[in-house]
Amino acid sequence: MTNNDFIGLAISYVYAISLLVIGEGLRRLFGVKPDLTRKVIHIGAGMWVFGVLLLFNHWEIGIIPFASFIGLNYLFYRYRVIGAMDTQDSSPGTVYFAISVTLLFGLLWRPDGPVDSVAIAVAGIMAMTWGDALAALIGRRFGQHKYQVGNSVRSWEGSAAMFVASTVVIFLVLLLLPGSSLSPLAKPFSLAWALLTAVITATFATLAEAVSPHGTDNLSVPLVAAGVVWIVMQGF
Repeated sequence: MTNNDFIGLAISYVYAISLLVIGEGLRRLFGVKPDLTRKVIHIGAGMWVFGVLLLFNHWEIGIIPFASFIGLNYLFYRYRVIGAMDTQDSSPGTVYFAISVTLLFGLLWRPDGPVDSVAIAVAGIMAMTWGDALAALIGRRFGQHKYQVGNSVRSWEGSAAMFVASTVVIFLVLLLLPGSSLSPLAKPFSLAWALLTAVITATFATLAEAVSPHGTDNLSVPLVAAGVVWIVMQGF
């Protein structure tokens, strides 16, 4: 373990605690509803994958912060410790969130080579981070046209937001991350391949979100999205 890894761990936990404090502060001081504070924390946590890529030299150490929050998030959920993140009707989605990030980074992130596939992991995580969050927010605010798949009730407006947001973030990740300073060993995508892959992946991610009940979309969306990117890359 290098000094950078120690520093990365410290900064990661400070960042995580800060997110929780900000979320709880918004709820208690400004009366922001937990549905919104939960998404603020959700997006902030998802975006930290770029902090992990920047700060850590070894993937085995870099996944520790998200891995440790599998247990911590379960305790927060089980005992409703943080009102900004978990309410009485909350799902264990925060637990699934930490599981999916840990699993994808553990499988695909190899900063020391020979080939780094972390862009696949990040594409899946960004579909969850932004696509799922905006689908929920827009669906609750503007979702007038409902549909149901099994036990999962969604709106067409929310699903449209999911598709558009996922397409944009996946495209940006695939276009900008491979070959950059955060992932220099990954094979870059061309603009056309990045866009095509983003549209295909966003379609499957939207379908996964639509059929996933009670918080399981934090597991299904990133895993399905990353799987689709990986399959498409086989023909790249």
